[in-house]
Amino acid sequence: MIGRFAAALQHAWWHEPANSLARGLQPLSALYGALAAVNKTLAWPRRIDVPVIVVGNLVAGGAGKTPTVLAVVQLLRAFGWTPGVVSRGYGRRGTGTLAVHADSEPRDCGDEPLLIHLRSQAPVVVGSDRVAAARALRREQPQVDIVVSDDGLQHHRLARDAQVLVFDERGVGNGLLLPAGPLREALPLQVPPETLVLYNDAEPMLPLPGWIARRRLAGVVSLEDWRCGHAPLDGSWSILRERTLLAAAGIASPQRFFDQLQAIGLSFTALPLPDHHAFETLPWPEHTTDVIVTEKDAVKLRSARLGRTQVWVAPLDFEVDLGFAAAIKRLFPHPPP
Repeated sequence: MIGRFAAALQHAWWHEPANSLARGLQPLSALYGALAAVNKTLAWPRRIDVPVIVVGNLVAGGAGKTPTVLAVVQLLRAFGWTPGVVSRGYGRRGTGTLAVHADSEPRDCGDEPLLIHLRSQAPVVVGSDRVAAARALRREQPQVDIVVSDDGLQHHRLARDAQVLVFDERGVGNGLLLPAGPLREALPLQVPPETLVLYNDAEPMLPLPGWIARRRLAGVVSLEDWRCGHAPLDGSWSILRERTLLAAAGIASPQRFFDQLQAIGLSFTALPLPDHHAFETLPWPEHTTDVIVTEKDAVKLRSARLGRTQVWVAPLDFEVDLGFAAAIKRLFPHPPP
């Protein structure tokens, strides 16, 4: 029953115009909007001693925030900054501040913060209070001279100098606030200069001016080699073309991953999983020979648990438009001497 309602609600969110279920939930959306406005008004933003750039999205669920954080970290480094990252650590045990390390358990720090740390090697601190997390980051890593706040758009207590709004191909669905629609806050009619819009799709799907991010799967690498920091080799897809494959994805939009694999020409059995799936038990049959997963799933897997199953990781190659890089440089041209 709950599953059927959830599926109906998802259809209502992404159905345009709003269907009867979405319209029936609009009174709750009005209440949600009022509470969100009160929360923002009472937040009293706290400023830390270095600049802060927030990466987030307006819709519930994933829209490409993690690869955008990684791209922003890389750009800031290219401009001479030493960035660190703070995040809530969705789904983790506990709420206090915690520094993320390569051997951290996802259940303690969250899967996305661990992935950000492994991919970028930037220091990452998680905590439900991002002000406390940012201060802990500066205290433990004093070389950090700029903070990137992952999924911090609706966390108003941490004052920000700039923010990046990320949209994927779904746009804003029916355009309504939660729970009638997918929006966490209303879509702005225009954005100020310190707000950058990045479209994680082939072209903008909204009237807000912004830039394009191009994403593709870079190849595959074994789980063991991925954990050692190795990138996929040229032609790595050929390893899997004649194998019996299962593709598992515990992300917000598993079908996007499956579509990318199909476009490459792989044949596989698709196994969609809930977003942030914990992999406490392996979700595929014991006799499965080859499994391909996303990086977000890979952080929760260890070779010792896999038996004879070979797990392959497909890292994402995420390339932002040169105009987006120029906009980041305009906002943060160089660190202070």
